[in-house]
Amino acid sequence: MFLLFFVLLCAIGSAAADKAAVVGMWEGESKCTVPDSPCRDEHVIYTIQQASGGELSMQADKVVNGERQNMGTLPCRYEAVGKRLKCATEGAKPGDWVFDVSGDTMTGTLTLRKEQQLYRRIRVERQRENRK
Repeated sequence: MFLLFFVLLCAIGSAAADKAAVVGMWEGESKCTVPDSPCRDEHVIYTIQQASGGELSMQADKVVNGERQNMGTLPCRYEAVGKRLKCATEGAKPGDWVFDVSGDTMTGTLTLRKEQQLYRRIRVERQRENRK
């Protein structure tokens, strides 16, 4: 019984440590890939934190004239084996955000689900200090 408890405790601790690889503030650029679309290149700040049920959430802000503007919060999950963060956009333009994590850098894409169209390329870096 003790061994089972110990194994379960280690698994929970490992999952929390895995998620720590992406929890925090990330800042960088989100570039559009579709010419002549309503999409615009943006300077972005993503805040990733633990959400209910053990999942993650990512608050996405863009920076306009030095001010952060909230664009929404996405549900996410982190796959530690592949060091990959996956988030989903629902609503009028459902899409899949996929980020590869390498140390303090995440590179990713947004693909619109219905059109199967690459819509954005993103590169962000972990921020060690708090910003407004």
